[in-house]
Amino acid sequence: MSPRPVHPVPLSQVGAFDHEADVLVVGFGCAGAAAAFEAASAGADVIVLERAGGPGGSSAMSGGELYLGGGTRVQRACGFDDTPDEMFAYLEAALGPHADAEKLRLYCDESVEHFEWFCARGLAFEESMYDAPSWMPPTRDGLMWLGENAWPYNTIARPVPRGHRPAAENFGGWLIMERLASAAHEAGARTHADTLATALVVDESGRVAGVAATNYGKTVHYRARRGVVLTTGGFVDDEEMLADHAPVLLGHGKVSDGLDDGSGIRMAAALGAATRRMAQVEAALTALPAMVCRGMLVNARGQRFINEDVYPGMFSHAALHHPAPWWVIIDEEGYDAIPERDLWGVRPQHVAETLAELEEELGMPAGALETTVATYNRHAIEGDDPHFHKNPAWLRELKPPFAAVNPALGFNPGDGEAAPPGTGIAGFTLGGLHTTVDGVVLDVSGNPIAGLFAAGRASSGIHGGGYVSGTSLGDGTFFGRRAGRAAARA
Repeated sequence: MSPRPVHPVPLSQVGAFDHEADVLVVGFGCAGAAAAFEAASAGADVIVLERAGGPGGSSAMSGGELYLGGGTRVQRACGFDDTPDEMFAYLEAALGPHADAEKLRLYCDESVEHFEWFCARGLAFEESMYDAPSWMPPTRDGLMWLGENAWPYNTIARPVPRGHRPAAENFGGWLIMERLASAAHEAGARTHADTLATALVVDESGRVAGVAATNYGKTVHYRARRGVVLTTGGFVDDEEMLADHAPVLLGHGKVSDGLDDGSGIRMAAALGAATRRMAQVEAALTALPAMVCRGMLVNARGQRFINEDVYPGMFSHAALHHPAPWWVIIDEEGYDAIPERDLWGVRPQHVAETLAELEEELGMPAGALETTVATYNRHAIEGDDPHFHKNPAWLRELKPPFAAVNPALGFNPGDGEAAPPGTGIAGFTLGGLHTTVDGVVLDVSGNPIAGLFAAGRASSGIHGGGYVSGTSLGDGTFFGRRAGRAAARA
């Protein structure tokens, strides 16, 4: 872990507690909101500690996709039959290798119920489908593809879309958090904002008995009569922890609210808590899926490295392991075919009549891009992509003039304006505390740490080496609910 010490506070050193509750939830993102709601609904007295000025966290800044399936009302209304087994088969492959099979099985089996739970909290989902490649549909459609119809996943499970989106255009995370925070408060949970948890309080038996925190520079102690639930997020904002565990994200952008510093993970690790999958990350390359699938994605050597019609998080992961800069190569016909709403104002930075000229402008080895495009075109004419198995629907011969778009220049889906230059990659961490399906934190020997629970990106959830949009909000709320119920029973 990070070398900065986080010492537990012995209960004997706490003269008096400033506040008490049955359950303390530390962090008010989606996992914390779900945990607080379920604990309060189970009859527990709940306090949520939030270091910021109010609920939301990184969840509120997210696109709002929820990965749900198994036969939801939205899926059925859009004409798709789905089962938990098909959902499991896809996610086991897409979130692998080494996805957590026990958690994933439970998540898939209870996904329809989890969808209905969101609906009961006041979220509405349009019963319509956005049937185009996109990071985030610019419409209120309630269902979208998240890679299920791309190779190799369409050979592993029947392709069924499972990206559920609340009825909001563009970003929808704020709406999810608005509904969940309201639900938690209505259930009776209280919020103490501007309060940063700094250490866990532990009794003589090793049971977690509360939290030490600071509020405007003053130390405050909270007693948890039943349990503490850590929902503090991941560690993408802590450079030392990234260097120790997930260096692949060093030097890249961060998808967070700026407060995902791994504090909850470190507080628990100071008690001997085990961690899992700490090297696993999500990465997002700021390339437009509608553009990528109509052309090709190449690395700095002018080489393709994936079928461009996959879920964009997958081509982003692949890009991380290939030499930068990465380029989207497209021709005029392909560019003109992109609907204006899917362009987000992005224009090519380089245009040339020949691939040799484009190679020179991009600093690629002479002949590299020419060879790549020639191979691609030869197979496209035949309606096949034997190297990467791109769907024939997106295969066509690329003809001059050619354009190159550098994803590092980015785009801003909020207003269509170009974002500042960067690496073109932004991400967040997926690894965290080792927990049971009920959120119980385990120590390095595999034993439960009494009174301590975790969910969301502070824990290691369903993910292995892969990621699909909607699985963070999805598993964070699902296992946050279970952790809240377990803490209320403790």
